[in-house]
Amino acid sequence: SFQLPTDPSTNFSIRKLDGVAEPFYNAEKWIFLIFFFFFSPFIADGVCVFKCLLNRDTECCRVGKESILITLGYSSALLKFESPADLSSFSNTLKRCRNEKKESSVFSQRTEEASAVQYFQFYGCISQQQNMMQDFVRTATYHRAILQNHTDFRDKVVLDVGCGSGILSFFAVQAGARRVYAVEASSVAQYAELLVKNNHLSDKIIVVPGKIEDISLPEAVDVIISEPMGYMLFNERMLESYLHSKKWLKANGMMFPTFGDIHLAPFSDEQLYMEHYSRANFWYQQCFYGVNLSSLRGAAVDEYFRQPIVDTFDFRILMARTVKYTVNFMDSEEADLHRVEIPFVFQLTQSGLVHGLAFWFDVAFVGSLVTVWLSTAPTEPLTHWYQVRCLLHTPLFAKEGETLSGNVLFVANRRQSYDIQIVALINQTGFRSGNILDLKNPFFSGKEGEGTRREGEDKNTQLACRRNFGSRWNLLSIMEITFSVLGLLRR
Repeated sequence: SFQLPTDPSTNFSIRKLDGVAEPFYNAEKWIFLIFFFFFSPFIADGVCVFKCLLNRDTECCRVGKESILITLGYSSALLKFESPADLSSFSNTLKRCRNEKKESSVFSQRTEEASAVQYFQFYGCISQQQNMMQDFVRTATYHRAILQNHTDFRDKVVLDVGCGSGILSFFAVQAGARRVYAVEASSVAQYAELLVKNNHLSDKIIVVPGKIEDISLPEAVDVIISEPMGYMLFNERMLESYLHSKKWLKANGMMFPTFGDIHLAPFSDEQLYMEHYSRANFWYQQCFYGVNLSSLRGAAVDEYFRQPIVDTFDFRILMARTVKYTVNFMDSEEADLHRVEIPFVFQLTQSGLVHGLAFWFDVAFVGSLVTVWLSTAPTEPLTHWYQVRCLLHTPLFAKEGETLSGNVLFVANRRQSYDIQIVALINQTGFRSGNILDLKNPFFSGKEGEGTRREGEDKNTQLACRRNFGSRWNLLSIMEITFSVLGLLRR
């Protein structure tokens, strides 16, 4: 262990504490270093010192004969040792740690590295933070839920999981929080720290760079706040990180949001089905620059139908009352979200073709004073989550009063998303249909070719495109048919 005064100079002069029961050099997997960083001070031998964790991936370099430069997060410390021997012992300990087999965190075990890199790179962009903050329903609802339940935050310690820009942490301080630990794994953490500093709240909000599965906090918390919802509630699997954070929650602690409801209902939309099906017409061409593409048409149809459709719709296309599935964040464990099965039985309120199932979600913030709801329903103001529709491979005809039964199965994958399996049956006729979809690769109706766009992207542009999509589809369909006919004529 080492000690450092609370008012350090630029060049840190560090000396070993005498009489330490477990010396610094005994650490095998984690090295405990005392220096000025993110965490709260404590007293050792009458001297106020600070502590943080150095892991085997910490960047460091030697400076001169008796110093070493350590970089952790967005801060650096120059450590000056009393002798080259002390520096050598310290360096050897770091080397031993790096040579040991690296242990995977909970997050790493469930996530492909390529997916994690893309995910944190996306949310590290200021522009994406802006798009989410400009979602008025989202931001205003969180503000209202926290401020109207100010008694739950006054003089309390709060944990903000995946804080992003830190906006929820600021709301918690406005409600009277004594301290907020704002945890963020993407590079936007440095911008959150800048906002905290410029708003003169460094004594209240402590930005902790890192994944919630990997970081360490100096104390338990009274309240956990987060915005962990993705498309269809579950996408991106951040809900699991939210549930993981409960290891820091006190016995009688609170969570905002407290629980989530996912709603589903059958819908009829002939135009959407034909739009989606016609996307594969390109592969009908038998003379595309002299190449016959038709052998791929079946594979193209299968791939397009595996895409959940992210858009909004008129609620009048729904053919039955919704079925609701609830996830209570206070009681649920991470493993509960690895496989989610939702059985359904719908009493149809109109006759027609059932083209698929529509999904949306609500979350509730249950406070001591009020319960506040955030809804993404088609009857409510639009959010950046929109709604999601999953098509059946083959539409099912049903009459009013008949029942549609089946189930929806969500199976988590290592791409931070879910594979979705739908089975549907008209009980009176025995007609059956279904589909298997990839939630990682949704289709954003109204903007062709944006299958990789994420929750944070601008909704206003998409809405404008969606309004014009019907007429645009007619033109595209005519062009596709024309190309197909020309290809046949050229044969």
